[in-house]
Amino acid sequence: MIQAASTALLVGGIASQAALAGPTLDAIAKRGAIKVGVGTSPGFFAPDSSGKWQGFFVDFGRALAVTVFNDPSKVDFTSSSPQQRLPALQAGEFDILLSGVTQTINRSFKLGFHFGPVIFYDGQGLLVRKSVGVSKGAELDGATVGVQSGTTGELNIADFFRKNKKTFKPVVIEDSKEFRAALESGRVDALTQDASDLALSRVQLAKPDDYILLPERLSKEPLAPAVRAGDDRWLEIVNWTIYATIQAEEFGITQANVDEFLKSDDPSIKRFLGVDKSLGEAIGLDPKFAYNIVKAVGNYGEIFERNIGETTKVGFERGFNELWTKGGLLYSPPFR
Repeated sequence: MIQAASTALLVGGIASQAALAGPTLDAIAKRGAIKVGVGTSPGFFAPDSSGKWQGFFVDFGRALAVTVFNDPSKVDFTSSSPQQRLPALQAGEFDILLSGVTQTINRSFKLGFHFGPVIFYDGQGLLVRKSVGVSKGAELDGATVGVQSGTTGELNIADFFRKNKKTFKPVVIEDSKEFRAALESGRVDALTQDASDLALSRVQLAKPDDYILLPERLSKEPLAPAVRAGDDRWLEIVNWTIYATIQAEEFGITQANVDEFLKSDDPSIKRFLGVDKSLGEAIGLDPKFAYNIVKAVGNYGEIFERNIGETTKVGFERGFNELWTKGGLLYSPPFR
């Protein structure tokens, strides 16, 4: 009963903001679910043995469903290849891409997409067979390098070899399995892709210890949610849903202790969790939307550690994806 009442409040909240909403948010409210385009990398986005989607980016999709419907299940995930995902978003097949898309100026101005806050700071790397005998990318002069089509990687790798006055032979491959197989079979000397993807690819090879991810990064790859232009309110919901997870971690609010924080005397925490309803009422969202997100999926740090952190098979360190107060790049604007 409590959940039903809250859902009614949120859907009503969207309806009351009709003058501010655009076609995407209108369609979401009418459909009753958010359509999210994702990839297929375990840890980031992949269905489990029961067919339920799990992963780092998937949890942010569920957080969005909490903000809009106060129900993390009201979201549909569909895998899409790097070549298909942006055209599919443009065609309206998705309301948002949470598939590890790099934010670029070209995609903003030329293709007409808007981006939410960076969720994962990545960089393009090189995965090579140890038998090749190199310790850095510049030593791959004349090498054959596999690169996936439809990504920013094609331009980055060409720029890298040009800058270092070296040559290489690109082998453009679309399918992820074929991509890894090309390295194992010796068709290519190296693979280049976002370092996070290469780390995942390495553990999926038959003999992971025969390969090494070179330490250098060829590019900045800020991975952010992408939406179509033309719906400012939908974009702001995306923005502040992600900021809520970051701000919660900065406050020290977790899935386990969020109810204790409801008793806090700190006015900023009272506004953030909706104990003080004035903020939520002023912006037209459920005053408890941040509380509901943390309760359902946890804060940013919990989402990271649960899916791709050092204790998982993926095993990433936080690095740049740490809070700004701990030397990272994650920062939330104030909730006031």
